[in-house]
Amino acid sequence: MKLRPTLPRRSVSIVGTGSYVPERVLTNAELEKLVDTSDEWIITRTGIKERRIAAADEQTSDLATHAACKAMARAGVTAEEIDVIIVATVTPDTFFPATACWVQKKLGAKNAACFDLSAACSGFLYAIEVAQQFICNHTYETILVIGADKLSTCVDWTDRNTCVLFGDGAGAAILQHREGTHGILSTHLGSDGNFSDILIMPGGGSALPVTPDNFDQHFNTIKMNGRETFKQAVNAMWSAAETALTEAGIKIADIACVIPHQANVRIIEAIADRMELPLDRFYINLDRYGNTSAAAVAIALDEANRAGRIKEGDFILLVVFGGGLTWASSVIQW
Repeated sequence: MKLRPTLPRRSVSIVGTGSYVPERVLTNAELEKLVDTSDEWIITRTGIKERRIAAADEQTSDLATHAACKAMARAGVTAEEIDVIIVATVTPDTFFPATACWVQKKLGAKNAACFDLSAACSGFLYAIEVAQQFICNHTYETILVIGADKLSTCVDWTDRNTCVLFGDGAGAAILQHREGTHGILSTHLGSDGNFSDILIMPGGGSALPVTPDNFDQHFNTIKMNGRETFKQAVNAMWSAAETALTEAGIKIADIACVIPHQANVRIIEAIADRMELPLDRFYINLDRYGNTSAAAVAIALDEANRAGRIKEGDFILLVVFGGGLTWASSVIQW
């Protein structure tokens, strides 16, 4: 058998970004009519003012496809040039086939290998790292990474502690090797299954199938221990940020823009305090979209890119946490 020669590892860059959010806006005032809450309570505790809700006939793959088309256009990449499609999601169209396969069909990306990745809100950065390994090892040339979730399908709209937090959306990135650039400098992934039950959708899987007998107990909706999730999120994101910065050889002061998970403004404020960075160094859009899970940091990255918050040569830090408990961080030279 003839072995492929060993090739030097190569750099990997994000060469195009895109995002999509549904048209329907759900405001805090509207939520006041559904549950015992108030606009002031939601804003004070979360920073969220409104979120987007997908239409009944709008699937996760539809959100993902819209975001993907924008990323492809900005990268100058055709559907036929895509080698791999990775969709990070916890709300797949179907358990199987993968949502990535539905996206492939809608894009016409006939040459792509497709699979989904489940790491909750950390999924987009987990997928970025998987894609990076394929490219830096010369396995593939062009990879489409998407974070997409339609969380409105698994929110308990009678639970005021969780229904105010989440929204729908998708963000995408095209990854390639780009000669003469550093691109992704470091990525750190982590998880601790001991905290699996603090942020969970307990029903719908093999452990607890949803049946007519238990349907009214809402097991197929998000359950969260808010206090414990907040504490673990701050610790995990700070540790992940430190690790990625150290591995990249970059100082905090060198970071031009921090793009954190968009879950709660108080978590972001706590991270900013630990990093001793002003809050205006962080890109924040959770006031408009809420927590869109795997899509959150992807949407924020695209918006920051298009808004000119990131310039060529800038060092940026992406840092996230999610159910699992999972966390991830990445330092990128744009």
